[in-house]
Amino acid sequence: MSLQYQLTPHPNPSSLAEVAEVLADPGFGAKFSDHMAVATWTSGGGWGDAAIRPYGPFQIDPAGAVLHYAQEVFEGLKAYRHADGSIHLFRAEANARRFQTSAARMMLPELPVDDFINAVVELVRVDEHWVPDSEGEKSLYLRPFMFADEVFLGVRAAERVTFSVIASPSGPYFAGGVKPVDIWVTDRYARAGIGGTGAAKCGGNYAASLIAQYEGYEHGCSQVLFIEAAGKDRLEELGGMNVFLVTADGRLITPALTGTILEGITRSSILEVAADLGLATEERRIAPDELFDGIADGTVVEAFSCGTAAVVTPIGAFRSEAGAWTLPAGSERTLAIRQAILDIQYGRAEDTRGWLHRVV
Repeated sequence: MSLQYQLTPHPNPSSLAEVAEVLADPGFGAKFSDHMAVATWTSGGGWGDAAIRPYGPFQIDPAGAVLHYAQEVFEGLKAYRHADGSIHLFRAEANARRFQTSAARMMLPELPVDDFINAVVELVRVDEHWVPDSEGEKSLYLRPFMFADEVFLGVRAAERVTFSVIASPSGPYFAGGVKPVDIWVTDRYARAGIGGTGAAKCGGNYAASLIAQYEGYEHGCSQVLFIEAAGKDRLEELGGMNVFLVTADGRLITPALTGTILEGITRSSILEVAADLGLATEERRIAPDELFDGIADGTVVEAFSCGTAAVVTPIGAFRSEAGAWTLPAGSERTLAIRQAILDIQYGRAEDTRGWLHRVV
């Protein structure tokens, strides 16, 4: 039986004027709507206590298992307001299935797809006035997450788990807007390894990426691209996004899923939409030299990163301790892919694949 999320209204919700002030300049991940969805799981009773309740802190004991062993996973998706005022999710079922896959890898319980989607839908319906209009590519970013919520210091799978969804009005991920960014390339650090948690969306992967991320900042780069650490012979992904290359002869190439990188929802969407734009897609091993030599000899003419938050961002150059490789000016095909995805999300193009889920 599906979970029923019981509503407890916020006793002192934000005024319409306060919400409007936030939506005028939401930034990213800094402001949150009035409510959140919550449910709990126990090894003896399964899922229960589902509610939409006022946004607020969780009370976690100092011996809470998640603080010591990082048994947690999360997701990221958005609610988009269309021109007619309706609100839609984009490929929420794919997020729900990936959430299950991540949970299984981290020995957390499976949340049924319907319960995941219902939590998101009910939260958006309660806080629908927090969904901005589409001007400036604004949206309501939704963050489902699950964590071990048990007072226990033994190393084992938690027997009590909390699931929640919070919502944050969102503007562009990169403050500078849509313009090419430089990427730092590293084989010194790794975010995940073979047999590890790279394919799971868990916080530890992102924590592991930060040292390389900040090394990139020191070299004037906005993100970091990891080279597989053991063999140092293939590209993986950025700290929080997948990477694509566009060739002069119309191929769109991205690293194959090997268990060490995340199967991005935007990544898989791009692989489908690319065919509509006349691009032949390839998912395969990409050696670092193929990237660098390809830029140098004109084979690789564009590159971009992609993810839910940033959508698609052109890459202007790759930099490493060995040198710099600058791509040609202009990102025509990158921007066409970006526009095609956004047009579906915001209802400006027909959704021929059934990717949209109407909420309001």
